[in-house]
Amino acid sequence: MSFSDSESSSSHARDGGDYKFFRQISRDRLLHEMLGSTKTGDSKAWKILIMDRVTVKVMSQSCKMADITDQGISLVEELFKRREPMPGMDAIYFIQPSKENIVMFLSDMSGREPLYRKAYIFFSSTIPKELVNHIKSDSSVLPRIGALRELNMEYFPIDNQGFLTDHEQALETLYAEDADKSRHFDICLNMMATRIATVFASLKELPFVRYRAAKSNASRDLVPSKLAAAIWDCISKYKAIPNFPQTETCELLIVDRSVDQIAPIIHEWTYDAMCHDLLDMEGNKHVIEVPSKTGGPPEKKEIVLEDHDPVWLELRHTHIAHASERLHEKMTNFVSKNKAAQMRSKEGSEMSTRDLQKIVQALPQYGEQVDKLSTHVELAGKINRIIRDTGLRDLGQLEQDLVFGDAGAKDVINFLRTNQDTSPENKLRLLMIYATVYPEKFEGDKGVKLMQLARLSPVDMKVISNMQLIAGSPESKAKSGSFSLKFDAGKTKQANRKDRSGEEETWQLFRFYPMLEELLEKLVKGDLSKSDYLCMNTKEASEKEESEARTGSVRKTSAPPTAAPERKATPHSMRSRRTATWARPHSSDDGSSSDSVLKTASTDFKKLGQRIFVFIIGGATRSELRVCHKMTSSLRREVVLGSTSFDDPPQYITKLKLLSEKDITAAPAQPFKPQYW
Repeated sequence: MSFSDSESSSSHARDGGDYKFFRQISRDRLLHEMLGSTKTGDSKAWKILIMDRVTVKVMSQSCKMADITDQGISLVEELFKRREPMPGMDAIYFIQPSKENIVMFLSDMSGREPLYRKAYIFFSSTIPKELVNHIKSDSSVLPRIGALRELNMEYFPIDNQGFLTDHEQALETLYAEDADKSRHFDICLNMMATRIATVFASLKELPFVRYRAAKSNASRDLVPSKLAAAIWDCISKYKAIPNFPQTETCELLIVDRSVDQIAPIIHEWTYDAMCHDLLDMEGNKHVIEVPSKTGGPPEKKEIVLEDHDPVWLELRHTHIAHASERLHEKMTNFVSKNKAAQMRSKEGSEMSTRDLQKIVQALPQYGEQVDKLSTHVELAGKINRIIRDTGLRDLGQLEQDLVFGDAGAKDVINFLRTNQDTSPENKLRLLMIYATVYPEKFEGDKGVKLMQLARLSPVDMKVISNMQLIAGSPESKAKSGSFSLKFDAGKTKQANRKDRSGEEETWQLFRFYPMLEELLEKLVKGDLSKSDYLCMNTKEASEKEESEARTGSVRKTSAPPTAAPERKATPHSMRSRRTATWARPHSSDDGSSSDSVLKTASTDFKKLGQRIFVFIIGGATRSELRVCHKMTSSLRREVVLGSTSFDDPPQYITKLKLLSEKDITAAPAQPFKPQYW
């Protein structure tokens, strides 16, 4: 029996071999370091995998059932469900180190008739010593334990460069009125810190832990600093893990939604964001009607948007107009290369994407590759119809003009008066952006009059006022970018952010960028404000600077708590074309090449610098995930986005409404669901 963290190094292959991104390393650890390590001389022997409700989510976000079966697992069971005894088989337990789980494990394996022959136990996070002693105290169990290890993996990968801690109600729990008086406040923060820390234990990374500094003693203003301290406490204990670095190897930046209240609500015009914003999706799944292959009535088909779909991988971060053009090109090229398709087409006539789709679907060799392509044609077509039918382009233009200081009160009032049929949700989102850029327009009864003009309810008005609960102290608004700043003295209108200098728009409405992009650029350049963003690595200096920051006595000449190492890479903007290098396809035009997107991903990034992790408390957005992919290319450093949840605008608005509710659990947000089971 061994008791240790898995000893093989999980660091990414910077020196030789293909670069492995965050999610791939997570997958490899589960399949090889955990499941693979239990293989004995009898490699053909099947085993049972037992997990709890948390670890089954961890597994399902990284691996498919086929991956698990390939590692010799014949049955997957849940710890607290009734299970049949199988004394002739070994079992692998992947569980949280909780008292309840240990008690259940001991009941399985103790006594004269254990459920399984031998048990290999892997814990998702650090196990307290008293629980280890509890296991050791049962003499009948000890000889039946093949391994007892801390795998340290309690996060949920949702993208090659993204993970969640599965705290859907973090906004309500941490930022609601009197949130800190509830016992759930500390429970939520500590669990969040534990799960984030396992990311670094898993990847064998020691981060510089930077966080948005508090400008007041209000509990919600202190959330990032409290989380940073809790994470640092967890990570400090990992230095005893074999092969764990003793000096800093990466960056971790902790922020909350106060740094950017516009990103969660503005209409983002990429294919990915449009799918989740405009279509009725459940997680990453959507049901559409497709023409029957037999000529009958339309058939219902479930679409799963995932990284294994090469067409999705190629187009997800591109503008919806570009995605539609590419899909048309792919269909056209497929028809031009197929003689049977050419015979069905109308000679000399310009054909629509839908016409091309019908021709391709009618071919006898209509297979999986073209099926995926046809599916995306359906999705993009549905999105474009919604955009056209709802007049979303005009609304999108006004939203972006407000953000960049090219529109003001008259424009908003005129839109509300002349577009009464706009949906209440879209009008609310417009006013939320307006309130962020022009907070003074909502003072007194001004906001009430605007809401009346928009024909919105008092409950909707609550959303606007609740934005202030997240915004932080009044002194920090101008610095954080949460509320309006006048970037250009020549402009009479206010702006929330600058246009990116020297950048042209290839596509209309692709002007917006999340504030995370600027923060990342400043972090890499070393320009991140030392008073607004402190570092945990030198605790005493950090506490001193935070104290000075609250009293406004930070001197410009004061040294930072911990200086980051000098960086050789100089960041540069990739926004000169809106379909930038990071979003351009590595593919041919027939839809069959998108495999090359997967193949080139690792070869393009064989030599990347230190990783950058960003954690957003209160929910991350698709635009922020897009920026992390983009900045990975421009900075030549993998940027990993973590958050408590991944929210589309309707979900985020619902959470804001709950901030002022007495019972925040009365209308819970949609729970996070694993992808495969």
